[in-house]
Order: sequence, then structure tokens, then C-alpha cells
Amino acid sequence: MAEGADDDQKTEEPSQRKLDEAREKGQFANSREVNHLFMLLGGTILVVMLAPSVMTRIANALVKFLDHPDAIAEGGRFGAVLSATAAEIGGALVTPLAMLAAFALLSGFIQHGFSFSIEPLVPKFEKVSPGAGFKRLFSAQSLAEFVKGLIKLVVVGGVAVYVLWPEFARLDRLAAFPPAALLQHIGSLAGRLMIATLSVVAAMAALDMLYQRFRHMQGLRMSRQELRDEMKQTDGDPHVKARLRQIRMERARKRMMAKVPEATVVVTNPTHYAVALKYIREEMDAPLVVAKGMDFTALKIREIATENDVPIIENPPLARALYATCEVDQTIKPDHYKAVAEIIGYVLRLKPRGGKAP
Repeated sequence: MAEGADDDQKTEEPSQRKLDEAREKGQFANSREVNHLFMLLGGTILVVMLAPSVMTRIANALVKFLDHPDAIAEGGRFGAVLSATAAEIGGALVTPLAMLAAFALLSGFIQHGFSFSIEPLVPKFEKVSPGAGFKRLFSAQSLAEFVKGLIKLVVVGGVAVYVLWPEFARLDRLAAFPPAALLQHIGSLAGRLMIATLSVVAAMAALDMLYQRFRHMQGLRMSRQELRDEMKQTDGDPHVKARLRQIRMERARKRMMAKVPEATVVVTNPTHYAVALKYIREEMDAPLVVAKGMDFTALKIREIATENDVPIIENPPLARALYATCEVDQTIKPDHYKAVAEIIGYVLRLKPRGGKAP
């Protein structure tokens, strides 16, 4: 019941991390029907294109046993002839076998790309457990695979009967065919049979591939809690991140406030905004913003400025403009040079380093 309830809660699509982890473990949406399709495709190409030449090479290698069987054993040559014949047959079969192997690898590459994982090879107890094997054997998935295999057998068998049925009436005439003509006829018939079967298997493979992808994604579905836990592992706990962000802001605010006593003047709104400016004529080309803030922060800037005899000038339009366009530890914009120069000039004329300006 608990497992069923957990499955019911898994309503969310798997995350990319979940998909990547499944791929690393060798878990793919793999369709056996696609594998069978490519093996059959390779076999069809062999029968239609390569079979005549391969059969001819094999026939030429074996014909000596029929034409001159008496000469093979003379002088103890039987072993050498047998070895040479095996080499000739093996050479004729190298290309077909290599092609079949290539098609087998191609089927996996097309389904899930290149991937290597040893996870499926790692011994696991559930793989050898009789109870787990019994459950897999009589599971709904095994029943579905059995029904699918039965349907495939019936369909492919029906296609084979449809293709071969006209040939049953000509079986008596095949006995009169020369060996070469008989092989050619059998090869042609096999080619037609495989092409017809290939068409049916291709349609079944397409449907099965869609089903396997759907089943794979269903098996990787996640609950909302799993998504939240994964987000915490990947990006960090949102509460912890918020706390760290708050700590960073507090430290930056403390560093900013520590520079207010060094300011030349503080421009205020008068209550909502405060911008502290520093200017040393011999060292700076333009005034520098050493601190700025709104509301409570603006109040603290004014308090620190008052405690350290930093002049405070009320200029609401300029204070709002400086706050909106200038960042801390950056010089003011050229647009504000004139207005700020007038204020700093006034402060310096009043008192180079005095108390609150009137």
C-alpha cells in the first residue's frame, strides 16, 4: 500500500539531473523490437546484396568434396584441404558477420546515443534472488511482453505464409532445378520474405519504441518533495541561501557605514534618501559615492555623519538622482557634476571639515 501511495505521488516529470543519473546507471528507453529491426535489416541487406557472392564463394570451397572426393585423402592431404576450406568459408563470412555486428551496435546508438556504464554489470542480490525473479516472471510487465511477443509471432507468421504460400504449388518442380539455379531461387525467395517481414517489424518497432520511452519516463517520475530535495542539493536550501544573502548584505552595509566618517558631504531628501560623497581635490577627478541608503539606512547615515561632523545638505532632487544613478564606490555621473560641485564648493568655503551646514 505504501509503495502504491508513493507511486501515486510521483506526478512530476523527471528533472534533467534524474535523467542524467539514470543514463549513468545504464538505464535507457531501450526497445528490443528496434534491435530486432536492425538485425533483420542487416540480414535483409546480406540476403539481397551479398548472399549471391557469399554463397558462390562457399559453394566453390565445398564443390571439391563432391567433384573429387577420392583425391582429397591421397597423400595425407585431408587435414590441409580441410583447413584451407575452413579458411575460405571463414573469409567469405567475415563481411556478413561484421555487418551484423555493426547493425547491432547501430541500433543501440540510435536509441540512446553513445554511453558506457558498468552499473548493469555490478552483481546485485535482487538479480539472483528467487523471490525477485519470481515476481519479475509473473509481473504485469512480463505478461505484456508475452502478449507482445505472441502478437508479433502471429503477425510475422501470417506475413511469411502470405509470401510463401504460392511457392507450395511449385515444390515438385524445384527438384529439377540445377544447384546454381536452385540457390538463386531460394535467395530471391528469402529476400522477398525478409523485405515483407522487415516492413511489419519496422511498424512494430516504432510503436514499441514510443511505448518504451513512455514507460521509461513514467518510471523516472518524481514527487514534488523529491523535486524540492533535489533543488536543495543542487542549488542549496533556499532558507540557507536567504540567510547567507542577508549576512552578505549586512557586512556590506557595515563596510559602507564605516566609510561615512570619511565623507565630504551627505546629500539628503531630507528623510527618505541619503547619499554620502567624498572628494579630495588633489587625488580625485570626480566625487565618489561612499554610502547611500533609503529610510532606515538613510537615517543611520545621517546619524553617523552628525556624530563625525560631516556636513549634511538637504537637496531632495539631487539626493534622489544620485541614489538612482550612482553605485557605492563609484564616481558620480557627469550629469551631476555641476550640482555636486556647487554643494561641495559651498561646504569647503563654509568649513573645510566642519559641523553640520546651516
